[in-house]
Amino acid sequence: MAGWMKGKRGLVMGVANERSIAWGIAKTLAEEGAELAFSYQGDAFGKRVEPLAASVGSDLLVDVDVTNDASMDACFATLKERWGTMDFLIHAIAFSDKTELTGRFINTSRGNFQNSLTISCFSFIDVARRASELMPDGGSLITLTFQGSNRVSPNYNVMGVAKAALESATRYLANDLGPQKVRVNAISPGPMKTLAGAAIGGARATYRHTEENAPLRANATLDAIGGTAAWLCSDFGASTTGEVIHVDGGYHVLGFPQPANM
Repeated sequence: MAGWMKGKRGLVMGVANERSIAWGIAKTLAEEGAELAFSYQGDAFGKRVEPLAASVGSDLLVDVDVTNDASMDACFATLKERWGTMDFLIHAIAFSDKTELTGRFINTSRGNFQNSLTISCFSFIDVARRASELMPDGGSLITLTFQGSNRVSPNYNVMGVAKAALESATRYLANDLGPQKVRVNAISPGPMKTLAGAAIGGARATYRHTEENAPLRANATLDAIGGTAAWLCSDFGASTTGEVIHVDGGYHVLGFPQPANM
């Protein structure tokens, strides 16, 4: 890789700290020459994101609430004013009430279900519509998912349903935006030691289990995920859309644990 993203501009949404998957992607994109903008929600996250953005030469930070239309309008108006057009967007936003990620899925509340689907799925549809309007020459939209979308994962509950909806939305968006040469894909890492991952019960055991059983006997790294995103955002990804790309050491292909771990 050498300058794959030179001359390209894009927004990264969802950086929480230096261990975030979104940051791993942002760092790689910057190393490949991309010009970045970052969104955050609230002053607390803003203070964490600002030094990270500065470290990759970005001074374009926007406070965004994805559940508020006026906030979303202001974000993309800012991008249009600064850049005119953009080439890619990274969507790494998801949320559920932590108390509902334990116990039985059947006890999911109406309010948390609606909130989880709105933030974790609809927000991608919303930003895709807005971002694609700033991509007259085509572009790339990427979101993040997890295997709990199609396999029951303990302590994932409503987030599994939200990710299933997100993956379906990715395919429908890919079809809608294909004529505009805008590609839409999802990256599905295995368990990661992130702020979001830590909110899921049994995270350490899950991380250890996948590391011991994945064909590569390793979990994904931020660099590996960043490289995958760079490929999808670059011109080399020009014919790839509507896909869920697994970056999980191959764990998703297994039916059972490795014999030594059974």
